Amino acid sequence: MDKVLIVGVNFTTEHKSQHFDLAMEEMASLVKACDMEPVGRIEQNMESANTATYIGAGKVQEVREMVRALEADLVVFDNGLSPIQLRNLSRDLDCPVMDRTTLILEIFSARAKTREAKLQVEVARLQYMLPRLVGLHDALSRQGGASGAMSNKGAGEKKLELDRRRLEQRLTTMRRELEKISGERETQRKKRAASGIPRVALVGYTNAGKSTVMNAMLSAYDGEGEKMVYEEDMLFATLDTTVRRITPPDQNDFLLSDTVGFISNLPHNLVKAFRSTLEEVREADLLIQVIDYSDENYTEHIRVTEETLKDLGAERIPMIYAYNKADLCGMGAFATIQGDDRLYLSAKSQSGIDALMTLISGKLSKRYQDCAFIIPYQRGDVVSYLNDNAVIHCTEYREDGVYMETNVSRIDAARYEQFLVNCYERLPGCE
Repeated sequence: MDKVLIVGVNFTTEHKSQHFDLAMEEMASLVKACDMEPVGRIEQNMESANTATYIGAGKVQEVREMVRALEADLVVFDNGLSPIQLRNLSRDLDCPVMDRTTLILEIFSARAKTREAKLQVEVARLQYMLPRLVGLHDALSRQGGASGAMSNKGAGEKKLELDRRRLEQRLTTMRRELEKISGERETQRKKRAASGIPRVALVGYTNAGKSTVMNAMLSAYDGEGEKMVYEEDMLFATLDTTVRRITPPDQNDFLLSDTVGFISNLPHNLVKAFRSTLEEVREADLLIQVIDYSDENYTEHIRVTEETLKDLGAERIPMIYAYNKADLCGMGAFATIQGDDRLYLSAKSQSGIDALMTLISGKLSKRYQDCAFIIPYQRGDVVSYLNDNAVIHCTEYREDGVYMETNVSRIDAARYEQFLVNCYERLPGCE
């Protein structure tokens, strides 16, 4: 296991901020998530970063000595490094150097399972690598641009130029493939939107328990074990957006999406690469922000999540705040619902899942209305659709068709308006 020395800069000369402490603790967690061992930590207070080496010259010397003393294999910095900073630090420290963005990309690369996720991570990695090819200013040479006897044939392409060209070609190929997959995802998304079934998305900080919440809901309201999603107590265990249909008893179905977790300073290239995946969040009818209540920094995690949602254009979507892992906080038989938009639960033990369903149903109920239809017998497809996509209060077979009293989405009510009757004819036992 590689030994890692973590270097962080607190951009203030007055005092060390709580945000900086959180960032450094998070860096240690990221290092562990990358199967490496953090063996030391060096900090510096500065008003602004050194353009050449990020940290000051004296601190570079201190880091070099610490690398030798701890026999560190790698130095990781708490922020993104420019190509010049990366090259200078690698040379001055005589040791491999990695910044925060590269570390997160490594984790994403190891966690990616599907073809789409692997392509998204690789695209982000290549975009980040291109301007950081070592030797950028040392090995370039011009090629002859004229022709004929007076041409300057030049020295030919250097290795860096060849590497850059290969990366650009590979990047172009992968972008085309990713666009094709994204197009297929968009088609699936449009079909789900056309169905009128509400869409609910789980969002939140990485490792807050989103996948555990989804599995708890599947276990409670579906029972099909093969539909369970992967869950693990680690950062970024889930990179692929998965969508499952939840069928609660005596309530309308909805589609539940599990999405990639957020983190502070999530690399821009990753956000851009995962844009098509995160569209599930922006087009949801309801968001459930899953919060690790056992983490003392959970309020900061809420702030980061809501900033990321704002960047995605999803800040106006109604939200439920689900404070997960409440059993780890000594709450015992903890309270569940508070108001109409927050509750405490333990997804691992499935405690509070019914309460969460109550909140979801309350939020989504505005999308539904009670309608009665008389559907001609030759339109069995409509009867079948309503049986699958609406709550059926009563069904009666009459001479002029199938009479159905339903609680149905407003979209479906408009879609089958020609079969709509003006008032209920309540049958005995239908109340």
